[in-house]
Amino acid sequence: MKIWVATGGTGGHVFPAMAVANELAARGHRVIISCDGRVHEMVKKSKPESARMVHIWASGVGAKGRVKQIYALFKITVSAFALTLRFAFTRPARVVAFGGYASVPAVFAARMWRVPTFLHEQNAAIGRANRFAMRWVKTLMTSFPSVSGIPENSTVRVVYTGLPVRDDFIKLAGVPPKNESHLLVTGGSLGAQILDDVVPIAIQQMKNKKIFVTHQTRPENVERLQKFYSENKIRANVLSFIHDMAGAIADSDLVISRGGASTVIELETIGRAAIIVPLNINPDQAANAASFARRGGGFAIEQGKFTQKWLSATLTELFDNPARLVKMAEKAHAQNNATNKIADTVINL
Repeated sequence: MKIWVATGGTGGHVFPAMAVANELAARGHRVIISCDGRVHEMVKKSKPESARMVHIWASGVGAKGRVKQIYALFKITVSAFALTLRFAFTRPARVVAFGGYASVPAVFAARMWRVPTFLHEQNAAIGRANRFAMRWVKTLMTSFPSVSGIPENSTVRVVYTGLPVRDDFIKLAGVPPKNESHLLVTGGSLGAQILDDVVPIAIQQMKNKKIFVTHQTRPENVERLQKFYSENKIRANVLSFIHDMAGAIADSDLVISRGGASTVIELETIGRAAIIVPLNINPDQAANAASFARRGGGFAIEQGKFTQKWLSATLTELFDNPARLVKMAEKAHAQNNATNKIADTVINL
């Protein structure tokens, strides 16, 4: 079967798309992958060897300024009609899209040729690109059990599949906490200033400082934070990048992080208690954090309420009650077989 995999313009879209593409290829299907220039090299390195790549002109619409946004929409429109023409000659049996505006042209072309199309939503709230493309698909696959933003009159079939994660997270799935009072702080690849400002002082204010902190931050903040922790006799390892994030999560008893979809799903895959502070301008992160909190795995707290006083009291309560952290980790854990579930959903129409 010929299957077209369309991915967006960020690594968060590319990884799950490539995980599924590799699974489909391993099952003997012919895979074609479309992407824009932003992730061309990333896709090239991680795609199945047998898969063909198609470069499209479309890109995101997040640019500031009316002129740039109009130009981005123009590129998406041109790409959509170009793929519609291409499908006339190389029509796939299925199209599976992983979100982002760069995946919209393939969804449109599939609609024109009545090709069964599957759309995957990473977040617990429908993103703008997927909300736009959803009118042309009949099956929406989701990372979280419930997703907000689906129109009430929508006839789309919703299938909870989860979100693919790397094998190193799967290998550590369900590993219990070590009860070594280990705190992991991570703001993602770029760090998060609010975590750098609040967490160290909150720990300083604790009466019991017998915790070990692994703190990932921006490169320019490493020396300052390490000095603060050292001067206040707080055991800490400050890093600009964590190469083994799965191991870092598994070694922790509690995680403080942002609310990106991949981060939340990784926490659920391994099963760790967490305090999630969503980016205050990102409703998707807020929805992801709320979904995690509903499981009982931790706290979702708005950035404005994430104060040093609140955090100090919360950390004291949690680390003084390790049995509670273990219970939260158990509630957070969710089995992750997303790659196979997505592949099965696409194939078994």
